[in-house]
Amino acid sequence: MPKQYSSVSPNDDSVKTEDRPQPKNHRYMRKEGHCNIVFRHVPEEWLLFVTDIFTTLLEIRWRVMFLIFALSYILSWLLFGILFWLIALAHGDIKDDANDPCMFEVRSFTAAFLFSLETQTTIGYGFRGMSENCMIAIIVVTMQDVISCFIDAFVIGIIVAKMASAKRRAQTVGFSHCAVINLRNGYLCLSWRVGDFRQYHLVEGTARAQIVRSMVHTTGKVDVTYEDLAIQQRDIVLVTPTTIFHRIEPGSPLFKMSLADLRRADFELVVSFTYTDDSTGMLHQTRTSYSPAEILWGQGFQEMIRVSRKYYRVDYTLFSHTTKVLVPEVSAEEYEQKKQPQSSPQYSPRPSPHPSSWLQEQHLKPPMVTVELVSDSHPEPTVSTAQTGGQHQDTLTLPNELTSTEI
Repeated sequence: MPKQYSSVSPNDDSVKTEDRPQPKNHRYMRKEGHCNIVFRHVPEEWLLFVTDIFTTLLEIRWRVMFLIFALSYILSWLLFGILFWLIALAHGDIKDDANDPCMFEVRSFTAAFLFSLETQTTIGYGFRGMSENCMIAIIVVTMQDVISCFIDAFVIGIIVAKMASAKRRAQTVGFSHCAVINLRNGYLCLSWRVGDFRQYHLVEGTARAQIVRSMVHTTGKVDVTYEDLAIQQRDIVLVTPTTIFHRIEPGSPLFKMSLADLRRADFELVVSFTYTDDSTGMLHQTRTSYSPAEILWGQGFQEMIRVSRKYYRVDYTLFSHTTKVLVPEVSAEEYEQKKQPQSSPQYSPRPSPHPSSWLQEQHLKPPMVTVELVSDSHPEPTVSTAQTGGQHQDTLTLPNELTSTEI
């Protein structure tokens, strides 16, 4: 039986089935990489947050952190202002203006609060100051100076650490919006893209992918299973956007899954990229996930790297763009079985090619990709797609003086 190939659209009605389950309203992992999990009734939760207050402040939102830091300063000014007001009240500075004060120009609560603020922020307007009449006031001022140093160091350390955290760097490394399944070197492969959007790139990185399935029983029990996917060339130097491949072969969770099975499937593809930053030497990780609806069968990523006479040019507008390619609708298992010849002649050192087998090889041939050498002073070449003899071929129209190198 000859193989059937077609260019499949993700919204093609011919592959939809009536018993397809409704998509979930929630994900195991969100697209931005955060796990969609909420913890309840954690034992001694507040104690854990307080004992590790540094990490807690690093993980909270910026507006909450600014509120906490503003309250720490305001409350400390208010606390020591009350102490100075009580000292002045006990010494009689508020009632008797002729009395030698403990603190000059501190004869009301407002003046005591301003004296506390000026002392902690070292403003020093010149009107209010300490005297030698009260030792208790000198001790309180010394305590306030020491505490203000601790608050300043804590606030500055938290802000610097939060701005340089791995979450900020992870936002500059992104994945494509979708994953695709197409033919590569005669095998069905699942692929997705990862790219670094900064000029100063990464030292090295390791890609990883897992199939996550969750099953809810009638008793309310939830089972979550993880299956690792084997990735070709896991270690990557992410200078230019890279397409990561998983070959669907025996042992893969997707080996027996056809296009119709993919549309009915209930799983989540969780991918990650762990890397080292070239500027800071810190270890980061970027994550995302793809649902079955975001895995496009019969699609391929568009070429986004052009070679000029001086440098490589990367067009990130094509980072998540795909084009239709010829891909069988059967599973990888059925495709491998149909690829094997039905009968092979024995004792024939140089068998002549059969016309049908020649046609099959022509169908299995992947699309041709050409890298164009363009000039910076000339306009961008235009891309045109043509289909000749059942094969898919991409051609680029160039000016007359430019050359084309076929890869």
